[in-house]
Amino acid sequence: MSLAELETQLRPVFLAALAGDGAAYRLFLDAISARLRGSLRHMLLRIGRSEASDAEDVLQETLLALHLSRHTYDPASPVTAWAHAIAHHKLVDHLRRSGRHAANLPLDDEAYQLAAPDNAAPDARLDLERALQALPERTRMLIERVKIQGASISEAAKAEGLTETAAKVAIHRGLKAMARFLTKRGTGPT
Repeated sequence: MSLAELETQLRPVFLAALAGDGAAYRLFLDAISARLRGSLRHMLLRIGRSEASDAEDVLQETLLALHLSRHTYDPASPVTAWAHAIAHHKLVDHLRRSGRHAANLPLDDEAYQLAAPDNAAPDARLDLERALQALPERTRMLIERVKIQGASISEAAKAEGLTETAAKVAIHRGLKAMARFLTKRGTGPT
């Protein structure tokens, strides 16, 4: 499916989700996840990274960012461009945190045209804090160290007495739990 076809399909679904339609929100997240997962894997492969866990980590960060910044979406802009722009920013952040170079990261001009900026409102930060507090302490500490303070996975794992793999799994599961928490708490469409 072309980006234009996806936009035609997803735009009304996302607008319905913003209006409170929980089923539309789930449909949007499923569809955009599939598209972004492929896009992230492609970008990582182009810069010589082929670890599926990297793409999944960035995808989870992106989905959380989409949820927390959904109020910044400009209905006059393409929703796919907005989502791709956020994914691109999260990928660059991920590469920086892991000490990798992002200079060769490909940009899809069509996807980034008219993209809305990635802004977070104070309400979103409060929602994020509540979601973090709902996590087990070790998972919360890992997420805070890696995703908020910018520590590497290795550093966070060592501080918590875990292997890097265990830390990655805990972070991935914690981000998923946060997304579920935010949806259940009513901070997003239900």
